[in-house]
Amino acid sequence: MEAMIAPVPVSVQAGPMDVPDPQVPERATRRTYTAKYKRDVLAEYDACDRAGKGALLRREGLYTSLITAWREQRDRGALEALARPAGAPPASAVEKEAARLRRENARLSADLEKARQVIEIQGKLSALLEQFSTDSSTNKPER
Repeated sequence: MEAMIAPVPVSVQAGPMDVPDPQVPERATRRTYTAKYKRDVLAEYDACDRAGKGALLRREGLYTSLITAWREQRDRGALEALARPAGAPPASAVEKEAARLRRENARLSADLEKARQVIEIQGKLSALLEQFSTDSSTNKPER
């Protein structure tokens, strides 16, 4: 009887005949989707019947979990947009402080202008009163 001989592993060296499969990438990468693509796919998905939805998912290579996640993103974004108050966004603390200082500067400038006008009028009044007092002292009849 012959003894069964186990096959001996043969080392295979990589040569020019070993070409990697072009269908399998060397390193896996995640697909990314633009907001416009998501919006368009959601609109098309919602317009399809049951068979059409499956065909759309197969054609685009998507899963229903992506559709669910994209709907949540869309709805959350719409709610956030509706919750935001209309008008300009709230100012930061630095911007608020700068606006307060501008208002205070404008008020103080107006007060300074008023004070200058009062001083100018007081100077004119003083000169006028001095002129009257000198005129009246020179025009006084002597007794």
